[in-house]
Amino acid sequence: MNGNTTESSSKKLKTEIVTQRSQPEDIRSKNCPYLDTIDRSVLDFDFEKLCSVSLSHLNCYACLVCGKYFQGRGQKSYAYTHSVQDSHHVFLNLETKKFYCLPDNYQILDQSLEDITFMLNPAYKVEHIENLDVSSKLVRAYDGSMYLPGVVGINNIKANDYCNVILQALSHVGPLRNFFLREENYVSHRSAGDKLHLLVTRFGELLRKLWNPRHFKAHVSPHEMLQAVVLASEKKFQITKQGDCVDFISWFLNALQRSLASKKKSSSTVVGKTFRGSMRVWSRKIPAADIKEEERKKLLEEEEFQEKVVDMPFLYLTCDLPAPPLFPDDQRENIIPQVPIYQLLNKFNGLQEKEYKTYKDSTFRRFILTKLPPFIILYFKRFTKNTFILEKNNTIVNFPVKGIDFGELLAPEVRSKHKHTVYDLVANIVHEGEPSNKGSANKGTYKAHILHKGSGKWFELQDLHVSDILPQMITLSESYLQIYEVNKSIVSAPPTSPEEASNTIGPILPQAQR
Repeated sequence: MNGNTTESSSKKLKTEIVTQRSQPEDIRSKNCPYLDTIDRSVLDFDFEKLCSVSLSHLNCYACLVCGKYFQGRGQKSYAYTHSVQDSHHVFLNLETKKFYCLPDNYQILDQSLEDITFMLNPAYKVEHIENLDVSSKLVRAYDGSMYLPGVVGINNIKANDYCNVILQALSHVGPLRNFFLREENYVSHRSAGDKLHLLVTRFGELLRKLWNPRHFKAHVSPHEMLQAVVLASEKKFQITKQGDCVDFISWFLNALQRSLASKKKSSSTVVGKTFRGSMRVWSRKIPAADIKEEERKKLLEEEEFQEKVVDMPFLYLTCDLPAPPLFPDDQRENIIPQVPIYQLLNKFNGLQEKEYKTYKDSTFRRFILTKLPPFIILYFKRFTKNTFILEKNNTIVNFPVKGIDFGELLAPEVRSKHKHTVYDLVANIVHEGEPSNKGSANKGTYKAHILHKGSGKWFELQDLHVSDILPQMITLSESYLQIYEVNKSIVSAPPTSPEEASNTIGPILPQAQR
């Protein structure tokens, strides 16, 4: 009796399978029996889209049961073999974003899979982008963790924290972020082999994932983005070797600008419109001090040693820190010196001169701003290289989080053209530890302080670590790079004379030497 029952049930199962395979494909596509085998907790689309067997990026599929990548779906392909051997049946084509059932090889059409498609390549509507800076709503990831879109950790693969902090900071620069969240803004006819265009594409993908409101896990891996950086920079910036975040942001913004500019002017790109300002530079050469007085007078009359004036663009402003004290104080302790940011900004008031030395002469330069961009990047020069090692200046810069007026640094003839000159801090990058030197381990690390506009809260991000931080604590850190945004709600009243401007911005510092 039991044998007959087993035999009849086996025949019934075979009949059902044959019947299912004989059904029209559109019916099977909408009634796939294997959708409940999908495991969203193992899905991760941040890594390079390569077959785990052949290491090929062509015609690659993701197994939605185990999360691995395989090539092809035809018979004798790696995906087909995997589906038969491991009984994993649901696959996603990473290029076309279509779902298939293997080994039966029919396309799956089901609305419940839409969240996986969005995770692979998030897409944003204009209305959603416009509300990013006003929304303070926490969202829940698939793994149960709560997070704010835009405030998620970035994985440190080995020594890429110097890249992570820059990517975090740039992701909160509104115009840049809004441009890259819309993929159609930078998809062009350029070939896939264009290294700079690949860099632009990967940066857009990373920003869309950072602001994804439907994460499976509340963190992102920059693997593909950093591979594009290594390729485009010809290994100048690497994943396995610590670098300087200032060097990286300088190269990165210029690379984005060159790729987006094409035949247009560089100032017309989103990078140029966001960060590009201009300044006027006066420079005059001074002969070396050890030459004779008669020869010095003759040289000063030559055209090479006459003062020259040139207008030039800038993407960031370099602020020189005063030299730290060499000896301990009365209590036999080396205290950490502090300096107001207004004293550092005096470099750009058109009055203070800075000396730049070479082996045969010196050049004195003074600077004044002629155009303020919507976002200003400040770089505090903490590292100086002597004959033997790289030294770090630990001076603390005192700065307000809100309300820095750059109007006093503008040339008098252009001040009336700038209605808004007050800026607020949106990102602060900190370097902690000692600088790296050849022959020694790199002890320095980077972390970023980011303002989430929607909630009005500040967050400290160091790789995967994300935590709240009070604004008062930000000013106590060793700031290395800062990004300020113009406050358009404040209409500025610029000074009427250069003397008033110099008195407003603060006392002039003694001349600093590089």
